[in-house]
Amino acid sequence: MPKILLVEDNEMNRDMLSRRLIKKGYEVFIAVDGENGLELALALNPDIILMDMSLPVMDGWEATRRIKSHPEIRNIPVIALTAHAMGADRQMALDAGCDDYDTKPIEFTRLLQKIAALMGKDEI
Repeated sequence: MPKILLVEDNEMNRDMLSRRLIKKGYEVFIAVDGENGLELALALNPDIILMDMSLPVMDGWEATRRIKSHPEIRNIPVIALTAHAMGADRQMALDAGCDDYDTKPIEFTRLLQKIAALMGKDEI
Protein backbone atom coordinates (compact mmCIF):
# COMPACT_ATOMS: atom_id res chain seq x y z
CA MET A 1 0.00 0.00 0.00
CA PRO A 2 1.56 3.34 -1.04
CA LYS A 3 2.41 5.66 1.86
CA ILE A 4 1.50 9.33 1.79
CA LEU A 5 2.75 11.83 4.34
CA LEU A 6 0.22 14.65 4.67
CA VAL A 7 1.72 17.74 6.31
CA GLU A 8 -1.24 19.97 7.15
CA ASP A 9 -2.03 22.08 10.21
CA ASN A 10 -5.73 22.63 9.49
CA GLU A 11 -7.73 19.85 11.16
CA MET A 12 -10.65 20.04 8.74
CA ASN A 13 -8.36 19.83 5.70
CA ARG A 14 -6.38 16.96 7.27
CA ASP A 15 -9.50 14.98 8.08
CA MET A 16 -11.18 15.45 4.70
CA LEU A 17 -8.09 14.73 2.64
CA SER A 18 -6.83 11.79 4.70
CA ARG A 19 -10.23 10.05 4.66
CA ARG A 20 -10.49 10.40 0.89
CA LEU A 21 -6.93 9.17 0.32
CA ILE A 22 -7.48 6.15 2.59
CA LYS A 23 -10.63 5.28 0.60
CA LYS A 24 -8.45 5.31 -2.54
CA GLY A 25 -6.09 2.75 -1.01
CA TYR A 26 -3.30 4.91 0.37
CA GLU A 27 -1.79 4.59 3.83
CA VAL A 28 -1.79 8.13 5.24
CA PHE A 29 0.50 9.54 7.91
CA ILE A 30 -0.08 13.01 9.31
CA ALA A 31 2.21 15.79 10.49
CA VAL A 32 0.84 19.08 11.80
CA ASP A 33 3.88 21.32 11.19
CA GLY A 34 6.95 21.42 8.98
CA GLU A 35 9.35 20.20 11.65
CA ASN A 36 7.18 17.18 12.40
CA GLY A 37 6.82 16.60 8.64
CA LEU A 38 10.60 16.50 8.22
CA GLU A 39 10.95 14.07 11.15
CA LEU A 40 8.24 11.76 9.78
CA ALA A 41 9.68 11.89 6.27
CA LEU A 42 12.97 10.62 7.67
CA ALA A 43 11.32 7.97 9.85
CA LEU A 44 8.74 6.68 7.34
CA ASN A 45 10.31 7.25 3.92
CA PRO A 46 6.86 7.75 2.35
CA ASP A 47 6.16 7.34 -1.35
CA ILE A 48 4.99 10.97 -1.63
CA ILE A 49 4.55 14.03 0.57
CA LEU A 50 1.63 16.46 0.41
CA MET A 51 3.00 19.67 1.95
CA ASP A 52 0.92 22.61 3.08
CA MET A 53 3.13 25.67 2.69
CA SER A 54 1.70 27.84 5.50
CA LEU A 55 2.61 25.82 8.58
CA PRO A 56 3.55 26.63 12.17
CA VAL A 57 7.00 25.93 13.67
CA MET A 58 8.65 25.46 10.24
CA ASP A 59 6.82 26.48 7.07
CA GLY A 60 6.40 24.17 4.11
CA TRP A 61 9.00 25.98 2.01
CA GLU A 62 11.73 25.40 4.61
CA ALA A 63 10.58 21.83 5.35
CA THR A 64 10.71 21.03 1.63
CA ARG A 65 14.17 22.59 1.24
CA ARG A 66 15.42 20.43 4.11
CA ILE A 67 13.78 17.28 2.73
CA LYS A 68 15.29 17.89 -0.71
CA SER A 69 18.75 18.54 0.78
CA HIS A 70 18.75 15.32 2.82
CA PRO A 71 20.41 12.41 0.95
CA GLU A 72 18.09 9.73 2.36
CA ILE A 73 14.80 11.40 1.42
CA ARG A 74 15.57 13.92 -1.33
CA ASN A 75 13.98 11.73 -4.01
CA ILE A 76 10.56 11.63 -2.34
CA PRO A 77 8.16 13.65 -4.52
CA VAL A 78 6.61 16.64 -2.75
CA ILE A 79 3.38 18.31 -3.85
CA ALA A 80 2.82 21.80 -2.43
CA LEU A 81 -0.72 22.42 -1.22
CA THR A 82 -1.54 26.06 -0.73
CA ALA A 83 -4.28 28.65 -0.84
CA HIS A 84 -1.76 31.01 -2.44
CA ALA A 85 -2.73 30.77 -6.10
CA MET A 86 -0.57 33.41 -7.77
CA GLY A 87 2.06 32.42 -10.35
CA ALA A 88 4.83 33.65 -8.06
CA ASP A 89 3.57 31.36 -5.29
CA ARG A 90 3.78 28.35 -7.60
CA GLN A 91 7.32 29.33 -8.58
CA MET A 92 8.32 29.78 -4.91
CA ALA A 93 7.12 26.24 -4.16
CA LEU A 94 9.00 24.81 -7.13
CA ASP A 95 12.11 26.80 -6.20
CA ALA A 96 11.93 25.31 -2.69
CA GLY A 97 12.10 21.85 -4.29
CA CYS A 98 8.46 20.85 -4.64
CA ASP A 99 7.85 18.54 -7.58
CA ASP A 100 4.33 19.85 -8.21
CA TYR A 101 1.85 22.35 -6.86
CA ASP A 102 -1.88 22.33 -6.19
CA THR A 103 -4.18 25.02 -4.86
CA LYS A 104 -6.76 24.90 -2.10
CA PRO A 105 -9.54 24.16 -2.01
CA ILE A 106 -8.30 20.83 -3.27
CA GLU A 107 -9.87 19.39 -6.41
CA PHE A 108 -9.45 15.75 -5.40
CA THR A 109 -9.48 14.18 -8.87
CA ARG A 110 -6.76 16.55 -10.07
CA LEU A 111 -4.68 15.87 -6.95
CA LEU A 112 -4.99 12.10 -7.47
CA GLN A 113 -3.73 12.52 -11.05
CA LYS A 114 -0.71 14.48 -9.81
CA ILE A 115 0.02 11.89 -7.12
CA ALA A 116 -0.21 9.05 -9.66
CA ALA A 117 2.00 10.89 -12.17
CA LEU A 118 4.73 11.53 -9.59
CA MET A 119 4.58 7.95 -8.39
CA GLY A 120 4.78 6.67 -11.97
CA LYS A 121 1.37 5.02 -11.91
CA ASP A 122 -1.86 5.49 -13.83
CA GLU A 123 -3.82 5.69 -10.59
CA ILE A 124 -4.15 3.55 -7.51
